Amino acid sequence: MAFGNSPSTYGAVTKTFHWLTVLLILTVIPVGIIANGMAETLRDPATQPDQASVALTATLFSLHKTLGVSIFFVALARILWALTQTRPGLLNGDKPAEAWLAETVHWMLYSALVLVPLSGWIDHAATTGFAPIWWPFGQNLPIVPKDHALAEQMAALHYLLQWVLIGVIGLHVVGAMKHHVLDRDATLRRMLPGHCSAQPTRAQPGHFLPAITAIALWLGLLGGVSMLGWLTPENETQTKALDQVQSDWQVQNGEIAITVRQLGSDVTGQFANWTADISYDDAPDAGGSHGKVSIIINVASLTLGSVTSQAMGAGYFDVQAYPTARYDADIIRVDDGHVAQGTLTIKDQSVPLDIPFDLQITGDEARASGLATANRRDFAMGLDVAEGSLGNVVQISFDLTAKRGQ
Repeated sequence: MAFGNSPSTYGAVTKTFHWLTVLLILTVIPVGIIANGMAETLRDPATQPDQASVALTATLFSLHKTLGVSIFFVALARILWALTQTRPGLLNGDKPAEAWLAETVHWMLYSALVLVPLSGWIDHAATTGFAPIWWPFGQNLPIVPKDHALAEQMAALHYLLQWVLIGVIGLHVVGAMKHHVLDRDATLRRMLPGHCSAQPTRAQPGHFLPAITAIALWLGLLGGVSMLGWLTPENETQTKALDQVQSDWQVQNGEIAITVRQLGSDVTGQFANWTADISYDDAPDAGGSHGKVSIIINVASLTLGSVTSQAMGAGYFDVQAYPTARYDADIIRVDDGHVAQGTLTIKDQSVPLDIPFDLQITGDEARASGLATANRRDFAMGLDVAEGSLGNVVQISFDLTAKRGQ
């Protein structure tokens, strides 16, 4: 069997691409369904997941993502190969409507094989979450920022496009079976292993009109779901930006971040809006304090990868009722640096929290960075979620630079 196509038959390379794609799709779809089902079970408050179940769920998600990216590259290679090859003519080209439909489905199928995995990959790259894509594919994509809104939009698009792909595959299979069972022609046999040649009809539909039809269908579909708001991220609760405070040390830039462990993988997020009132003096006061710090955090400004929406809910930060969190502490000098000894208040729970930190002061400029851990259950967060699904320990970190006020 020849490697390339001829006007009457498909070559070995085209057939290999076709059946490899079939194998990948028949694997990736059930793996994704099973992984989602297992994740829902793990999130069920009545479930007490063991580490083996958590690890298996994460592995299945990684497999689904890796197979999806593989499909993306196989589809690109298949399209590039097709552009260099003669395409065998249709055996029913003398039936204009039927031939036009077959070609349109083909264009839809090719584009869906690219768009479905690409939307999933962008979703993965735009967020920080569990289940990494395996080697040799990376976790990030050029020009794709870590953006929660983009990730949500791509997740919605990926979900919708997968059904388009499944529908188009269904039409493709129905068409192939019609040719094989009703028309009794060689359309299906030409794609099976081995050599099978069949003479196309003299009349052929051409590629231009079916391609235009496919583009119109895509524009209509995406435009329709966009108008319905299906691709618009949920309008999460946002609070008014916090007013700046007057402080002895004015923060110039910085980051407050938290890291949680979900389904066996770390997920890190940052608060975009917070204020800090900081006072500091080299000489301690009578109580041994070198200063004070008071931080107010706009909780709704948190982006926490794939679990941002969940974190805003009543069982966690409950941002509707408690839009801000607060940390008040004294700054104490210890042998190996400094420690902020204070209280963290989230919702209506106030818990003592000491944060060791490094401090470097050069003239009127200072840089401070610290790290501490807290237990989410101390703040009545996720009380119905087992530790195997969501780790109890939350890592809190900060890194900021400040300038002495005049």
